[in-house]
Amino acid sequence: MGGIILTPIVIDDQAAVQTNLANVTHGVCSTLQDQLRQKYKTQRTSPTRGDIHQILDCNVAVSKRIGYYVTVNGIDNGTLNGTVQGEEVGRGFYRQVNSRKRVTIKQVAEESGVSTQTVSRVINDRPDVAPTTRRRVQEVIEKLGYQPSHAARSLSRGVSQSLGVVAFGIEFFGPSRALSGIERQAAELGYSPLLYLVREPESNNIEHIIDDLLSRHVDGIIWAVPEIGDNRAWLEEKLQSLPVPVVFHSMDPRPELSVVCVDNRAGGRLATQHLIKQGYRHIGLITGPMAWWEARERLRGWRDALVEANLPADDSLIVTGSWAAADGEKGLAKLLDQRPDVEAVFVSNDQMALGVMQAARKRGHRIPEDLAIAGFDNIPEAAYFWPPLTTVSQPLFDVGGVSVAELQRMIKAERQG
Repeated sequence: MGGIILTPIVIDDQAAVQTNLANVTHGVCSTLQDQLRQKYKTQRTSPTRGDIHQILDCNVAVSKRIGYYVTVNGIDNGTLNGTVQGEEVGRGFYRQVNSRKRVTIKQVAEESGVSTQTVSRVINDRPDVAPTTRRRVQEVIEKLGYQPSHAARSLSRGVSQSLGVVAFGIEFFGPSRALSGIERQAAELGYSPLLYLVREPESNNIEHIIDDLLSRHVDGIIWAVPEIGDNRAWLEEKLQSLPVPVVFHSMDPRPELSVVCVDNRAGGRLATQHLIKQGYRHIGLITGPMAWWEARERLRGWRDALVEANLPADDSLIVTGSWAAADGEKGLAKLLDQRPDVEAVFVSNDQMALGVMQAARKRGHRIPEDLAIAGFDNIPEAAYFWPPLTTVSQPLFDVGGVSVAELQRMIKAERQG
């Protein structure tokens, strides 16, 4: 047990690939889609299955009247897309029709004239099958296009080759990068991740999440919800009773836990030291919510660097934000009202840094001549700010990959006794 801590680095005037956020597409029922999109924006949520079905029903009904099929049938990066296909069930509505039903092992057995056990032996390449029978079963499998169930085969061996991933805030850069790393490493190691998104990360009400994942026979769990307030209080009571290993992200490392995280304190120190090396002496901080462990750690790093350099690090140099760009804009105004002598600002994430840059320009400040700014995250868009943003790069993709590798190690260790 213990922590695996990855070190961030400062990226100064870096180049990166710009990405675009996908928007919910417009269909014939644009009013409904506009209403739902506004809900996603205000509540910061993704489309739910119920929302999709509302749009699906609306569009199918309209498409029946106007003679063509439109939009929806799935989510891809937040964009509703695809086409509706099916058979009419009355009043202009359609139901889905599977163009091809899954072939079962029973059908293969009946077509081959053997038992399902014999088909199973052929699939698993068992030696106790006559060559002529093996060839006949293989020919039927190819003819019918039978695909053995990976889940059933895994469970028969006492494993599911699936990992539960509990996450929050995938619309933000950090969590989405970590999840990308999880998916990549899981695929390389032969695991299928089962994603469970939480809407209230501060809550300790996690029994239903654990029960749902265990009912799906996951081999282990990655808890990628950041530490906020006391939302790790459930560990003392429940962790020891869990039948599968758990790896945690974004929390203070503890000897009894397996934690994979970025050294946020070191990152805050690096960013502040970079500004000090440029000759700045009055360096403010716009931090994230203090309930978040990452925000507190970055503040500690900022203070470490200033104290080491014998520079002021009092509370009048600190403004708290919420990670949003708007709070960066408001935060700079408040900071300069408190401390007009501020020459540079360390901003705890790049989104707030964008708001800081906007506020600085509105006040007529040149960047970096009048006000230097350093961010944290190294989002792809940071290279396209003007001037390009100096920022701390977090190896979040690696956090995801390392957590899968660590979880696999723990799974193997438990099975070996």
